[in-house]
Amino acid sequence: MGGTPHAATLRKLGSSPEAEHPAFAVASFAQVDTTNANEENVMAQTLADRKQPTLDTPDNIRDAWDGVADGYDAYVTTTHFRLGNEGLHLAGLCSGMRFLDVAAGSGGLAIPAARLGAEVLATDVSPVMMERLAVRARDEGLALETRVMDGHALDLEDNAFDVAGSQFGVMLFPDMPRGIRELARVTKPGGRVLMIVFGAPQQVEFLGFFVKAVQSVIPGFTGLPMDPPPLPFQLQDPERLRHELSDAGLKDIRVETTTEKLEFHSGTELWDWLTNSNPIVGMVLGQLALSDEQRDAVKQALEEMIRARAGGRGPAVLTSPINLGIGMK
Repeated sequence: MGGTPHAATLRKLGSSPEAEHPAFAVASFAQVDTTNANEENVMAQTLADRKQPTLDTPDNIRDAWDGVADGYDAYVTTTHFRLGNEGLHLAGLCSGMRFLDVAAGSGGLAIPAARLGAEVLATDVSPVMMERLAVRARDEGLALETRVMDGHALDLEDNAFDVAGSQFGVMLFPDMPRGIRELARVTKPGGRVLMIVFGAPQQVEFLGFFVKAVQSVIPGFTGLPMDPPPLPFQLQDPERLRHELSDAGLKDIRVETTTEKLEFHSGTELWDWLTNSNPIVGMVLGQLALSDEQRDAVKQALEEMIRARAGGRGPAVLTSPINLGIGMK
């Protein structure tokens, strides 16, 4: 699933029930500043104080990603192909190599790998995501295998792949170090592990646009709490990514920073991208209980921001800082 991450935000959550993290709680994402509270702030705080549903079991997580899979495939997947190609190039993936994509969503990394001629196995906890990926691969005439599988405990043999990677996927696991260790375990000696993750959330422009648009109707909404960082940003520090790759037993580690550029032609296009990029976005909006009129106002705010960014010169370009981590087994 890719997005965010990958979720993208706001992109994908892992499926381990034993490790909890504030990012699982919807309330932790709907932070509200009640300083000088007005009526709207009080309303928002009342909502935030309620007990909210959480993505805290494997079944809930699977169902949540199944629920956004069609929209994710339609609006999000193709926007990550360019970044996927960049990561695969750095990892040295070539035709004929065996490649594993963990928490693959509908193919932001797996499809570019298959296009390179690699023998691809894509895994994800969401059966619907795997179905969408299989259809996408078949439509392109690509040979690609999909399997529903928990990335915390891959049902795969040791030393089986030339390259194992994840784009906006393993970064979301509650037990992210375990996910990286699993990538390393199934990689052949001399093979490489690839991690593509978000950098600093303060510089992720699609997230900033979302927060500002919601603030147009809920002025006290402040977005993501940063202490501790939510799951999509637990590897925002390049040194943390380097440390986790090293702890997984990898060597010759490289962490490079790059910028992902996402193009949007309208506020509606950005709204569709945001609301399908991660289940959390929809849950936050549901928690805030926006009326139809308020949702329309959020969309209009996005439209105005996209129009201002584009400046009448084609699509608006929103950027995100990205960390690309590669280690050799």
